[in-house]
Amino acid sequence: MSERYLSVVQVAEILGTTARFPRRLIEERRITYVKVGRHVRIPESAVREYIAANTVAPRRRDRMAVAA
Repeated sequence: MSERYLSVVQVAEILGTTARFPRRLIEERRITYVKVGRHVRIPESAVREYIAANTVAPRRRDRMAVAA
């Protein structure tokens, strides 16, 4: 079990948000989490997956539109 488990505060730091945002992700079940007693931990892989799934690639400009 080499997976690293992060606290809500650590996830918030990675995402650059307040702790409220990861808590909302947990409440809405939009990210995988583990309950350890009364503590909540988020696998580091789940954070990477969340970032990858919500990354928006830039649009490529159409050459025809540039020439016009």
